[in-house]
Amino acid sequence: MTLQKRKLGKTEIEITPIGLGVMQFSGNGRLYRSMLSEVPEGETDVIVKAALDGGINWFDTAEMYGMGRSERSLAEALTLAGKTDSQVVIGTKWNPLLRTARNIPRSIEKRLQHLDGYAIDLYMVHAPYSLSSIEAQMNAMADLVEARKIRSVGISNFNAKQMRRAHAALKERGIPLAANQVQYSLLHRNIESNGVLDTAEELGVTIVAWGPLASGLLTGKFHHDPQELAKTPPMRRRRFNRSLERSRPVIAALEEIAARYDVTPAQVALNWLIHFHGDAMVAIPGASRVQHAEESAGAMQFQLSEDELAYLDQLSSDIART
Repeated sequence: MTLQKRKLGKTEIEITPIGLGVMQFSGNGRLYRSMLSEVPEGETDVIVKAALDGGINWFDTAEMYGMGRSERSLAEALTLAGKTDSQVVIGTKWNPLLRTARNIPRSIEKRLQHLDGYAIDLYMVHAPYSLSSIEAQMNAMADLVEARKIRSVGISNFNAKQMRRAHAALKERGIPLAANQVQYSLLHRNIESNGVLDTAEELGVTIVAWGPLASGLLTGKFHHDPQELAKTPPMRRRRFNRSLERSRPVIAALEEIAARYDVTPAQVALNWLIHFHGDAMVAIPGASRVQHAEESAGAMQFQLSEDELAYLDQLSSDIART
């Protein structure tokens, strides 16, 4: 099937329905080892190349991911793959913790330095925890757009009320709010009931789903092999222990549908996410191995039927909200 790109919010930036999250490129510090699987030496370049070869055209990183390490690793991999700035889309995020909006223009040069010639197409506030108001943050972001330091503005982990404030502040400057990056998957569907999804659709803001495979739980591998669960980082393992049994019906359905298309359960889960809400949602699965990137890219090469989308919706709804 022909791969159709989508507009990022009301901007002219075009992205594939699935991007690649590169939090895994943060390095091997203690905090990241407790949350993420370690990426083998030299694997980052191969992961990015596999994503590009599979049709993915955009990548999500952040200042907080290794304090620039993830951004540098991404830029190095894109350069090695022979991609120019105009051929890819990059989103990164400002770390708001214990900072005010005045830090936004002060720290942007570091982001650009780490990305080494690749533009910031989407710059997001990583979470609603700044010491400054949302309005002050959005005005600082708007200044960067006007100075051509960034192409568009987004937010991450903002609730519906906070998203409206961000949107209103940017609208006064004539700039659209492009995206809100939030947790969403078949096993985590809170944004459907807390107003975030409805507000995003009303305002024309793209939802960027992080954790679209529920940290790997939707692959089904942990349900079939307890040894795989034992290998996971401690923080993920604790979450899995709570969710493993209640998610079994969803995994069984994913496996049944996957067999019809000769794909994997993870690909079915991603395909559901990027089609159930139309063009309003995109996803950024991560990858610690090259096959993860290949699998994510492959999720864009087929489309579930309306009946299959509805079946997964109904089956997962009650489970996801408990």
